[in-house]
Amino acid sequence: MAPSRVACTMEELQGDPGALGVADGTIKVWDVASGVLKVTLTGHIGQVRGLAVSNKDTSYMFSAGDDKQVKCWDLEQNKLFIQLWTVWDIRTKTQSFALSGHDKDVCSVFTPPTDPPQVVTGSHDSTIKFWDLRYGRTMTTLTNHKKAVRAMALHPKENENAFVSASADNINKFSLNPKGEFRHNMLSQQRATINAVAVNEDGVMVTGGDNGSLWFWDWKSGHSFQQAEAIVQPGSLESEAGIYAACYDQTGSRLVTCEADKTIKMWKEDDNATPETHPLNFRPPKEIRRF
Repeated sequence: MAPSRVACTMEELQGDPGALGVADGTIKVWDVASGVLKVTLTGHIGQVRGLAVSNKDTSYMFSAGDDKQVKCWDLEQNKLFIQLWTVWDIRTKTQSFALSGHDKDVCSVFTPPTDPPQVVTGSHDSTIKFWDLRYGRTMTTLTNHKKAVRAMALHPKENENAFVSASADNINKFSLNPKGEFRHNMLSQQRATINAVAVNEDGVMVTGGDNGSLWFWDWKSGHSFQQAEAIVQPGSLESEAGIYAACYDQTGSRLVTCEADKTIKMWKEDDNATPETHPLNFRPPKEIRRF
């Protein structure tokens, strides 16, 4: 879904296996090639807010929930491996330290490929914090947002050295340097609370709103070049069109969204897009061109 191929359409679930956390406290692991549910993992009490699969060993998955617990799952055995409450050393199964400093719920987190090791968190207290995992302390606090930071995404290419954060007031891009230097905002006209953000290696960023809006952006300039709307399934209310999570598959050409109407949707590049309908030499308008 590169900027030169901006049109996108929905398709049935296809591709590699995936996992999704839902509001009933369960985690469902799907065979994305066939759309068949493989296993349902239980253990959380309350909503599952986040999932991450280990980059070094894909047989391990981490989940975080409203019950203030982080769990590590063995995806080969389909069972709980270890239950965590704060920041733990998985090698020794012992607690390293607790990271405290946010005043409200922490709803987004990622680990950048930095040395020393760090964690970046976004909170309903409107701040973003960089944490030094060697000492368990805050390195930097960013206060650019005025409303809750609900979603963040790290660009998958290390040489980009940047991430974006989204809330109801703005979408901002920051550097991953120790000071978290502000780069620019995305000039959002989405008029929604952004709950989900994802970006692929081609620099196509997507944001999902609580009103079902799905916007596609050029990472470099911050220009929104396409918009779409999630359609609720029959029998659902229009208010259930909200998008709560989004991620690209490993190829970066398909997008998965998790929505309030209890559906999971897959988006792909439009096969009918042509260089004439979506020019290969795509450039944003001059007034917002930043690089």
